[in-house]
Amino acid sequence: MYAFDHVPAAVRTTVRQLADEQHGVLSRRQLHRVGVTRWMIAANLRAQRWRLHGRQSICLHTGDLSSGAMCWYAVHEAGPRAAIDGVSALEAAGLKGFENDHVRVSVPRGAPAVRRPGLMVRQTRRLQRTDVVPTGLPRVRVPIAAVRGALWARSNRQAATILAMTVQQRLCRAEDIAEGLLAVRRHPRKAFLEAVVLDLVDGAQAMGELDFSRICRTYGLPKPDRQVVRKTSRGRAYLDVYWRAFRLVVEIDGIHHLKVPAIVSDALRQNDLTLAADRVLRIPLLGLRIAEQQFMEQIRTGLAAGGWRQVAS
Repeated sequence: MYAFDHVPAAVRTTVRQLADEQHGVLSRRQLHRVGVTRWMIAANLRAQRWRLHGRQSICLHTGDLSSGAMCWYAVHEAGPRAAIDGVSALEAAGLKGFENDHVRVSVPRGAPAVRRPGLMVRQTRRLQRTDVVPTGLPRVRVPIAAVRGALWARSNRQAATILAMTVQQRLCRAEDIAEGLLAVRRHPRKAFLEAVVLDLVDGAQAMGELDFSRICRTYGLPKPDRQVVRKTSRGRAYLDVYWRAFRLVVEIDGIHHLKVPAIVSDALRQNDLTLAADRVLRIPLLGLRIAEQQFMEQIRTGLAAGGWRQVAS
């Protein structure tokens, strides 16, 4: 519930509407614009009916800020040209299941990068007016936010997870992310992201183009007898790899049908169990992008269990 003491009755409806749209958090400038004076704000803060967050954000209640309220607090504090960006923008657009402990805000070059608890405000030359959604919370559009979130991720594993979750939760199409990635001219992670986006755009094509024999040579493993892309009646695409002499089958799964956060660790664990039994290993295509060495060591173990012995060089 919002408190409206010392607020003229004539403007209460407008203030309530703004509060409903912005999760209870308004800026001083917004309040002044609709007729709430500095004296009225000070009186409500002094009486502890409202609460000040940072320097510019007034919450019309004294409880904790929700995730939506944190976003409005972030843009109020960062300034009029600020926009929620990266994973924070994806969460504001509906992304679920990603752990994020701060709100990422982008401001143009030259704008002050304020410091506030729970916020990460960064200047960026990448921020363009057309990147931001035209109404509601100022946030970067989903495809661009996904690309930036992946560029800013702590690791390749986290970057791939951000892109895959965005597509799987249908926040945008993989093709839209691919288009957003075109704007990135140089970045150490660009080639990796291009590979992941290709997996997302067309998993079957990506697996068909995957030179698995080359990867095997890199790790000193024998060339497989068969490498065929197959599709099931339910639309699952996978790369079927087989070593006849060593009775080992490896199925490399596409990304679309899998639950991203757990697929790599689950596959590694399941393969450890399988190595003691039937020797049919399953590898997520994403796993080859971010945990190649661990999966190839499992294949080495499977081949050795089938009688293969590596010749000392």
